Amino acid sequence: MMINMNPLFSEEENLVKDLAQKIATKVLKPNSNTWSKQSHFPKAALDAFAESGLMGMLIPEAYQGSNATYTAYALALIEIAKGDAGCSTVLSVHNSVASLPILQFGDDQQKNLFLADLATGKKLGCFCLTEPQAGSDASNIQTTAVKIQGQYRLNGVKQFITVGHQAQLAIVIAHSQPFPHLPPSKNLTAFIVPTDTKGFNVGRIEHKMGQATAPIAQIILENCDIPESYRLGAEGEGYKIALSQLESGRIGIAAQAVGMAEAALEESILYTTQRQTFGKYLYEHQAISFKLADMATKLAAAKQLVLYAAKLKDLKLPALKAAAQAKLFATEQAEKIVSDALQLFGGYGYLQDFAIEQIYRDVRATTLYEGTSEIQKMIIARELLKH
Repeated sequence: MMINMNPLFSEEENLVKDLAQKIATKVLKPNSNTWSKQSHFPKAALDAFAESGLMGMLIPEAYQGSNATYTAYALALIEIAKGDAGCSTVLSVHNSVASLPILQFGDDQQKNLFLADLATGKKLGCFCLTEPQAGSDASNIQTTAVKIQGQYRLNGVKQFITVGHQAQLAIVIAHSQPFPHLPPSKNLTAFIVPTDTKGFNVGRIEHKMGQATAPIAQIILENCDIPESYRLGAEGEGYKIALSQLESGRIGIAAQAVGMAEAALEESILYTTQRQTFGKYLYEHQAISFKLADMATKLAAAKQLVLYAAKLKDLKLPALKAAAQAKLFATEQAEKIVSDALQLFGGYGYLQDFAIEQIYRDVRATTLYEGTSEIQKMIIARELLKH
């Protein structure tokens, strides 16, 4: 029997939310502190996601996916992030930018070959777009793809690749120069690359401030030869393919930011109803109760922006601006909410024994990946000025 059936969501969406909540409570949260010291995406999390169908949330049932709505996807990521932020990042990357390009741009052979394994968690996916000199400016990619006798030879370096050293499948964007007379963005091509391909090498594993369960790796492509049949879409479509899934990716990151903020607020409410100062519980001090009210209101606004963007995707309506607004507002407000939460804990909030310390480190990255806050503002302004 379902608990907390929310009438705003469909039965399926409530079921997905409930399932994710159980995984977060039983599998992720009890182990999160230990996992955070290991810089590795844990197998226990992967197994739980795979068994529950969360690895293929946006993939049709024909390819063994769950075919869930974007709303269900957002709700699931909120709950998973409350259990472990890094695990929610991996889940978001796998479901959006690692899987959806194949669904949307792959031919039948590619879909049949790769999608089921991604949807069932037999293969973990990663997305190789960013390079040392090409972060927000994706058109500045230097990785090359040279066509040689029915195959492509990839050479270059990719940076900040989530689970790049653990994934079995990578979407790689490279410069193939099919139209040298056109701008660089028109000369990028996307490829599906099994990570056991010779020449797909892991460089270094980066040491990060937070989200240790979503480790990032440098990937070095050195004479990495893949068959022409693994090219995704047409030559020159790489930039379009890369950007096409950023909406879903941004909704995912915004959702996880909401999840972290919810976790911080819940920890704060619990702490302020147990801790006493000057003969009162903390929540009985007006300054504290007002702070909790502000945190809750910011969180509610952020969550509504995320769900609105997800609903637009469900209705197949344009969601570029809404996704950027959700990502911008949710991540920046989440950082403020978590910071306020740590302040409420006082010195205890700074200790690793308390969950708020880890959430504080984890949430900082959300304003950076899938497009920085500044990039989101550029997108929003450009969409506003179109009309």
